[in-house]
Parts: sequence; C-alpha cells; structure tokens
Amino acid sequence: MRTSIATVSLSGSLTEKLTAASRAGFDGVEIFENDLLASPLTPEEIRARCADLGLTIDLYQPMRDIEAVPEDEFARNLRRARHKFELMRRLGTDAVLVCSTVSPLALDDDALAAAQLGRLADLAQDFGVRVAYEALAWGRHVSTYDHAWSIVEAAGHPALGTCLDSFHILSRGSDPKGIEDIPGEKIFFLQLADAPLLAMDVLQWSRHYRCFPGQGGFDIAGLLQHVVRAGYDGPLSLEVFNDVFRQAEAGTTAVDARRSLLVLQESIGLASLPGPVVPTGIAFAELVTPDAEPVAAILGALGLARTARHRSKPVDLWERGEARILVNTGPAARRDGTGLAAVGLESPDPEGAARRAEALLAPVLPRRRAPEDAPLDAVAAPDGTELFFCATDRPELPNWRADFETIEYVETAGDVAGAVDRIDHLALTQPWHHFDEAALFHRSVLGLHGQESVDVADPYGLFRSRAVTNSGGSVRIALAVGPAPTEDETRAQHIALATDDVVAAARRFRAAGGGLLPMPANYYDDLAARYEFTEGELATYRELGILYDRDAQGEFRHCYTRTVGRVFFELVQRDGGYQGYGAQNAPVRLAAQHGQRPLR
Repeated sequence: MRTSIATVSLSGSLTEKLTAASRAGFDGVEIFENDLLASPLTPEEIRARCADLGLTIDLYQPMRDIEAVPEDEFARNLRRARHKFELMRRLGTDAVLVCSTVSPLALDDDALAAAQLGRLADLAQDFGVRVAYEALAWGRHVSTYDHAWSIVEAAGHPALGTCLDSFHILSRGSDPKGIEDIPGEKIFFLQLADAPLLAMDVLQWSRHYRCFPGQGGFDIAGLLQHVVRAGYDGPLSLEVFNDVFRQAEAGTTAVDARRSLLVLQESIGLASLPGPVVPTGIAFAELVTPDAEPVAAILGALGLARTARHRSKPVDLWERGEARILVNTGPAARRDGTGLAAVGLESPDPEGAARRAEALLAPVLPRRRAPEDAPLDAVAAPDGTELFFCATDRPELPNWRADFETIEYVETAGDVAGAVDRIDHLALTQPWHHFDEAALFHRSVLGLHGQESVDVADPYGLFRSRAVTNSGGSVRIALAVGPAPTEDETRAQHIALATDDVVAAARRFRAAGGGLLPMPANYYDDLAARYEFTEGELATYRELGILYDRDAQGEFRHCYTRTVGRVFFELVQRDGGYQGYGAQNAPVRLAAQHGQRPLR
C-alpha cells in the first residue's frame, strides 16, 4: 500500500520535512496547517516541490470546530472553509481532515452535526475536495470512531467520509472490529500512531507521547487488519506528535517511520520482505581506543589473552572460551577515545541477515579491506554501532577469524575456576532521540524480542533501559538512554562477561591488579534485611563489591570494573532461570560510578 507521513511528525522547516520524507521512500505527505503557515513558499511552490520530490499531497489538515454549532457560527465556519478549499486547490490536494469539535458553542445534536457536515461537503465538492471527518478522543460530543461514522452515514453525502486514527480509537479502548462495518469507499483516510500504555489525560498523551507503529503498546496490526477487511485501499499515513521527534534530525526520524510501516505491513501480509534471521550468539565485541595499554591491562586481569592480530589493521584479538574482544587502535580511535564501536553477531545466514537489514533501510556500511580479508556484511545500528553478520564456525562461509594471525595459545575457559567463557550481554547507550528507534530496529531488523522498558534512577536524573534478546538468551543487548541529551557523550557502555563463579572471578581479577568498583556499605545492610545468606556470604560480597538479585526463577550475582574511557566490564553469574540484568541494583552502581574517575 502507499505510504504517507504527516509533516507534524518531523522536525525542521517544511522544505526539510518534505525532503526527509522523500528520501526515506514515502509516497506522500499530509500537510499540517502550521507547517504551511510558517513556510516562505507559496502553495504553488510547495506543490511543485512535492512533485519534484515524487510526493503526493494526500491530506490537508486540520479544520477544527466546524459542526453542530448555531447557524451564525456555522456561516462563519463556511466562510473559513471556502478560503481553505481555495488554498487546497492551489496546493493540489483533494482531501481535508475535519476533527470533531471541542468548541464550547457546540450542541449535542447529531442531526445538526450531520446536516452541517453535509453542507460543508456541498461546498467542498464545488472545489473537488473530499471531507474526512475524524473523532477526536477528547471531542466535546463525538469522541469515538463509530459515533463519527454514524454522523457521516446520516449525512449521506458523496464528498463526506470518515478518517480513522489508531490513537483516537485505541486510546479510548474502542473495539476496532466495528470498522469492518464501514464501507471501504467511505473511509477517506487512515492515520496510524502507536503509544506507550500510560494512565494520563488523553489529550496530553496524544500531544506528547505518540510513536511509530511497533514502538508502543497498541495493537496497530490488529486495527489495520480490520481496516483492510473493510475495503480501504488508500495510503497508510503516520501522524505522530512526539516531543523527541520534534527535536530529532528529520532524515533519521523519517527512515525510522518508514521502517515501522514496512514491518507493520509485513506483519499482516501486505508486504513481502526477506525473512528475519535471528542471531544465535555474539561472535565478538570491538573496542576502539587511542591507548591499548589500559584496555589490555583490564582484559588480561579478566583472564582473556591476546591471541591474534589482524593481518592488515591495528586490531588485536583477546579471548577466552567464546568471549572475544577486538581492540582497535586505528585512526578513528584517536578521535573518539575508548568506546564500543562494533559487534559481531553469529548468524545462521549472514547474507540473508544483510538482505533483511537492507530491506528495512539499515545503512549498509562500506568496508575498507584487503583482497584477502573475509567479505563480511555490516550495517549500522541507530546509535552508529557497526553490526557484522558472522559465521565463526562455518567452514563453508567467510570466517572473520581467518583475517587474524595467531600470536599465542590461550587456555580453554574450563582450565581455571571462575574463568569467563562468553559475553553474557552488551549494554549500548543510545542517543537520547533514538531510543524507540533502536528498540524497533533490533526487533525488526535482527529479529530479537523486546522486554519491558525499565526506568532507572541515576543521581542526576532518570534513564530508560530496554533489553532485546533471542529466545535462548545467547544474544542479549540492553539499550539505554540517559536523562538528558548531554549524557550521550559521557555515559559509559559496557560488556558483561559470564562466569560460573563470580566470587572466584572477582578474586582473580583483583589479584591480577584489576580495580573493582566498590559499593556502599548501606547497600549490603539493605541486602541483609531483604534476603537470608549463608554465613560469610554477604561479607564476601561486601569485600568484592558484588551485587545480588533474585527472582522466582533464579539468582544473579555481578560486579564491575573501573571505567576506561566510555567502557567498563561486568562479571556476571546466572543461576537457575534468572533472565534479568539486576535492574534494581542499577541506581547503586550508577552512584558508585559517578564517584569514580574513569581511567584514560
């Protein structure tokens, strides 16, 4: 189906919004009145600009407070409408959105509303315009889609139909199945928006917290199925009011928006995309650093060994068991300092994974490589992290390990008690305006499952975290966003390494010269009040800075290294079926990190 986006969904000038929509692959736009009023372009110039960009103008909106008013007021409304219809003729669009009235002058009289909307449609028809009547969830007398449709049906005018808006329908808890009773040709327009499930005033909810389909808690796919069954064949259009989107770069937001519609259409069989290829593990995590010495010291103390070096690049491989860290000291590292730059994902079909990513608008990354280097496919995640699709143990496929020349033998993970044996999870800090985009990206492009979003208290604000994982838990990525935009450049990322004995691992790390992050005594006093421990157990945790959590499935013990640049490491021990990340301990850890100066 054709896709469209309301200009209110994007930041910037009208020209910037139109350009972003076109580049993202949208077929059309809804012109929001405020965007037109603020533009220096004439309606004719806007029309020409859209044509040059390959965009149709699918809707002009909104016209407010039109119907069910006293006759003298309605006469003024018709005068206003005439001017808008003349403007629309100049714009080259034939559909206008009329919202159900919120005016205190409006009367609770459906017959009057139908009669006046019919007269409005008479005038619109003279200009070749169709009127799409929409029920606002906070409308004064009309607030549900079925009520709006009953008024349209009563008016019985060919130039009058209804506009369905997923937010207005689902935020009120209306059953969308009744949409199937509306003739498809009378559904003049469809607007889609998701939203997190919040208990708040519906107007504020709508104006500030809408998001793209798949980023909130509404069943947008279910609603769309009902609309399609009704016979609607117009555009799928996004109308999203969101404070973050209004400040984010328009191009990135438009790509995120279009991706959401592709995934939505795929979910109900309206679009055919390469199927998701779910990663089965983490092949490696790559750090970039201007100074390898502090990173090497921590990795060595953690029990990893420097086993190989890339044949043509300044990249070393550190590993133990299936825990593999690449340390890159190339030119990019000198600009940005120590950070987590890339992740290798084990894939059963690397080429298929890349095709899926490209079809969902993920930027394919060009690679500078020698002729003998493995031809790995890579795409960029929303935060800029490079994602490589790997097949480490598949001899018939290109193997990234073949690019490295062995330096020394490394012991297997089982040789030492408490040795790390794999990467348990990665924590990636997202730019403040890409959090929802990142969650949708990792679910739709990589096929990972999203867990519930968690709010975590930081000494200087509140940040959000949401984990995505495969079904077996061999790939876990925690996505986080800081309390404020300024946090993007300073908030650390981390790599969690799994061990079967975190106490032994922590002692080995400390004995090797590693610095563990100390935790306040008050934390352990509280642990003693909440849980019962064996004799000496809590004292050991206090000594080593080990944090503890448990749920109905199992237990979780973890501790942290000092931060190097923007990166720190976590040692984790999962027992039983524990699937979390110790979220209730995060405020204590964050406070402890604020009190420590990172290593450079």
